[in-house]
Amino acid sequence: MIDLQIQQLMNPCVVSIDPGESAALAARLLARHNVGALPVCDASGTLLGVVTDRDIILRCVAAGEDPSQISVRAIMSRHPSVVSPGDDPRQAVRLMSGQQIRRLPVVDDEGKVVGMLSLGDLAKCGRWEMEVSRALTDISETIRQP
Repeated sequence: MIDLQIQQLMNPCVVSIDPGESAALAARLLARHNVGALPVCDASGTLLGVVTDRDIILRCVAAGEDPSQISVRAIMSRHPSVVSPGDDPRQAVRLMSGQQIRRLPVVDDEGKVVGMLSLGDLAKCGRWEMEVSRALTDISETIRQP
């Protein structure tokens, strides 16, 4: 039996955003496409960062910035964790758990975004239920104060 690769589980239909666009547009795209993260790419499709709903809330709205006036470049997460299409999905689960993230951009050898992989994509597969469950627990845990 051939092991699955990320390219078989990822969503190849990626909605991305240019770093010069506004946080308001990013929020509209997140809502319209029902996703939690957008890869931020240059004109050639090369990944520059990722902007999430959380980035918009914490780095824009909570900071008192106007979402229509602040650029995605100013609030995006730079140097995001990524995986390649040929990677083992278990590697992605470990990365998500360790980095406490739910989505990973999938990039080719040239750094171009070719897909997105979510914990949901991994869970639907059904092969790594325990690993995905543990990753979700790790991501969702909050630090308890004494």
